[in-house]
Amino acid sequence: MGLKEKLHKLKLKYKGKKMAPAFNALHTFLYLPNEITHSGSHVRAADDLKRTMNTVIMSLVPCLIFGMFNAGYQHHLALGEIQAVSGGFFSPEFWTLDNFMVGLWEVLPLVIVSYGVGLAVEFVFAVIKGHEVEEGYLVTGMLVPLIVPVDTPLWMLAVAVVFGVVIGKEVFGGTGMNILNPALTIRAFLFFAYPTWMSGDKVWVHGAVERAGTPDAISGETILGGLAQGKAILADTASQGKEVAYSLADAFYGFIPGSVGETSAVLILLGALLLIFSKIGSWRIMLSAVLGALVMGLIFNGVTSAGWITDSSKFYALMNLEFWQHLIVGGIAFGIVFMATDPVTASQTNKGKWIYGFLIGLISILIRVFNPAYPEGVFLAILLMNVFAPTIDHYVVQGNVKKRMKRLKLKTA
Repeated sequence: MGLKEKLHKLKLKYKGKKMAPAFNALHTFLYLPNEITHSGSHVRAADDLKRTMNTVIMSLVPCLIFGMFNAGYQHHLALGEIQAVSGGFFSPEFWTLDNFMVGLWEVLPLVIVSYGVGLAVEFVFAVIKGHEVEEGYLVTGMLVPLIVPVDTPLWMLAVAVVFGVVIGKEVFGGTGMNILNPALTIRAFLFFAYPTWMSGDKVWVHGAVERAGTPDAISGETILGGLAQGKAILADTASQGKEVAYSLADAFYGFIPGSVGETSAVLILLGALLLIFSKIGSWRIMLSAVLGALVMGLIFNGVTSAGWITDSSKFYALMNLEFWQHLIVGGIAFGIVFMATDPVTASQTNKGKWIYGFLIGLISILIRVFNPAYPEGVFLAILLMNVFAPTIDHYVVQGNVKKRMKRLKLKTA
């Protein structure tokens, strides 16, 4: 008897019992469900929730693999063991087995803890409440390791995952009922509960190494943190007295310090194209969020060029950053593509999506500039707009109703 038949027998054995959801989840995770419809008219399509989630995960896998290579690359670069890449995206200095193994050793435990703890909570709630285990956490479990620093303590991640799944989703009724993005709820918990681990210069580069018998901690600030503090410059020119200079190509390709999956704009763009062409992610939200970020960046550039804010101000560094460069540093691109487009927590109406996305981009840059100590503002902007998404849709629908009522009155007059 094969594994499929054994699982099916267990499923039948525990049907109607307390542990039935757990066995059903294991069976349907490994194999297609064997239930079929027998009567009535039904819409049959190739896509279902599991396939939708799998498509999103496939769009995230390149960012995950690149993040592993980048974690190892930043580690060896900080130690001075290798030279900075010089040959573009396919630089042999970057795509080495040594870089990958260091990154794998650090990133894989984050993935295991994220999925292990999150799915355990899902199973517990499914058994207690007597419903099927939902596939919603499949994407959340992949997103969480990609939006945290590579050296985040595993116990800290486990606590945050429990909080995010319970408070961000289960208290609202589970997948499809939550008003906040669970992955961002987890990130927000980490940000407010353990701020020194989430921002600054403590844990962005992997590990501690032995030097002459003495542990030497290796750390490095994100490019966004360096820009906010005026320590770094993003240009193809000389460092101009700054401590660190990053090229625009490095920022676009992702050869910079940052959270595991947020650094490579080129891979995030490829993920966006996959989500758009598979009709899973809303291009309206993505485009409007980009426009909102560019508009806010242009406003700040105008303020600095007019001389209203000088370089003595703590806000000047990011205000003076070229408006379009905001899109290739920090987590704004990743947030716009993979989290702002969450179909459960985003606006549902077409006009609402334009408003929702535009405000996300606008507020993200606003928080980034006016919060130089913790400059990453995209997750706060998305969570804020998650709360207002139903209100936006309400007024869009009411506006359409009023327009139709006016047309009806004109016709009957």
